[in-house]
Amino acid sequence: MKELLRTTDLTLLAFATALLRGEDIDCFPVDVHMSVLEGSIGILPRRILVRREDHFRARAILIDNGVQLED
Repeated sequence: MKELLRTTDLTLLAFATALLRGEDIDCFPVDVHMSVLEGSIGILPRRILVRREDHFRARAILIDNGVQLED
């Protein structure tokens, strides 16, 4: 598994997940239950992981749809 996206923006996570699943790329949102620790204020980032073999294609799909990714 390789990290594709890390953000505190829940709408971006939903958008990225929908894009990837629409292209039949399995993605795994992690850290989604961190709100228990942070008190639901949204300061801890959530991540999306993909398989190593899907990472290049998944990254290209998100970039093509205007998602800013870290290098």
